[in-house]
Amino acid sequence: MIRPIHQSRRQRLPALAGGLFVLLVVTAFVGIALTALLAGRLSGGLLSAFADPVIRSVLSFTLWQAFLSTLLSVGLALPVASALARQPAFPGRIWLIRLMAVPMGLPVLIGALGLIGIFGRSGIVNNTLTGLGLDQPISIYGLTGILVAHVFFNLPLATRLMLSALERVPAEYWRMSASLGFSPFSTFRFIEWPVLARVIPGAAGLIFMLCVTSFTLVLIFGGGPAATTIEVAIYQALRFDFNPERAVSLALLQITVTGLILAGLSFLPAAPDTGVTSGRHFPRFDGRRPLVRLADGLLLLFATLFLILPLGQVVVSGLQADLGRLLSQAAFQQASFTSLGVAFSAGLLATLLAYGVIAARADIATARAQNAGNRIFSLALAAVSSLVLLVPTSVLATGWFLALRPRGEVATFAPFIVTGINALMALPFAVRVLEPTYREHRARTGHLAESLGLSVTQRLRRVDWPVLKRPFLTALAFAMTLSLGDLGAVALFGSENILTLPALIYARMGSYRSTDADGLALILGAICLVLALIGAPGTRIAPNNPRERTDA
Repeated sequence: MIRPIHQSRRQRLPALAGGLFVLLVVTAFVGIALTALLAGRLSGGLLSAFADPVIRSVLSFTLWQAFLSTLLSVGLALPVASALARQPAFPGRIWLIRLMAVPMGLPVLIGALGLIGIFGRSGIVNNTLTGLGLDQPISIYGLTGILVAHVFFNLPLATRLMLSALERVPAEYWRMSASLGFSPFSTFRFIEWPVLARVIPGAAGLIFMLCVTSFTLVLIFGGGPAATTIEVAIYQALRFDFNPERAVSLALLQITVTGLILAGLSFLPAAPDTGVTSGRHFPRFDGRRPLVRLADGLLLLFATLFLILPLGQVVVSGLQADLGRLLSQAAFQQASFTSLGVAFSAGLLATLLAYGVIAARADIATARAQNAGNRIFSLALAAVSSLVLLVPTSVLATGWFLALRPRGEVATFAPFIVTGINALMALPFAVRVLEPTYREHRARTGHLAESLGLSVTQRLRRVDWPVLKRPFLTALAFAMTLSLGDLGAVALFGSENILTLPALIYARMGSYRSTDADGLALILGAICLVLALIGAPGTRIAPNNPRERTDA
């Protein structure tokens, strides 16, 4: 429990004022978009759109592809996580775990290009199948392509969550299973499955939510009448049909769906602690049998190939492009300048908003007086930092598009709206990066700063910033990476209004200039890699603890 800190009103005021400012800004940004969506459109005609069989078909496909994607991602991640936990000495294990972090920060468009290069009509897989005499190769487009792409991006996430849970199993459990002579199946049934069963609901719910709100992957691999999600249908209603009524109906449907999913996720049980242990690590003997080692090795090899081949394809294809010509093109320079400007502005805004939320909530948590007003304020800050999960970016972009259209040229406002949407999109992640370090730092130094009588400025400059600058930089880099890879908000405003690197890549793909698209994707990936390295947290190696060294 956090001990209360005695602070004067003058010391607490900046944090509370900052939190209130964030609350007002985010609420206003989302509220204007929703008001523009609903203004004058809550008519019978609008509500009757929900009875449209086409919209019902879009809703059915959205939920169906999300269900299948979740089932495949979690179902395949389960044996991969178990094999990784069972084979701590597997060659390259730590690099495979690190490789699984790449799709989570990789721009979706780059991963899509890599998958097309591997599973496309002229890809490695289809060329191999054709060479084996099969006349009907795999089609990467439609539901199959959407599922493959969602598994590529979500399998690593599910695997890392499950592996983390398995590595927290007390060593006493493994010692007991070894002493009782458990077979691999018994070990899985009595030790691993009870642990995984507590993690799977949360992981599956998160992946289902990500797949329901998926836009870029569905736009590239689906998009037809039979393979369209709600997010893509909103884009098509505005960009191709220019039917605001239909776009609003779909946006309201999207909010309803995401709201129900978030409500359902809130009822999922949290994974409980595994209990008090001795803290010592114990080698697992169930993974030492030859057949188990062979099966685990093959499984991990396939998982590695599934993840690394699309990434390698992007590098190989990108190097075949004329990078010098691409770099000298005016369109690339304009797109790069716009992307970096929007990404830096959105990343900085998201990080500052996150800091405002965290500082205010921490101040409320450590205050001596805990009243209903403080608790409501803290809950409102927590909710507003995740508001974009309830109101997806396509809904925000649609609302702002409708709000700005009567006031002149939308292109004038496009960079500011895209920056705001990207900042809001990165806000939940920035909060999760900053909050643990801030709370730990606050608990460690709060009473010392109080006893020294430091002012707010002195505390921020001498106590907080030296510790928080690294996580602040990490959050900034991560938020910039998310913004650099975003295509959703930009697509709704049109590449003629704001040209970013993802929009330029998508335009080159649409004009069948795939070599240029591969080269641009390689450049975008290199920029994101540099950002990831800049923002990477420092690694502390414990000389007497090799496990900490490998897991760092």
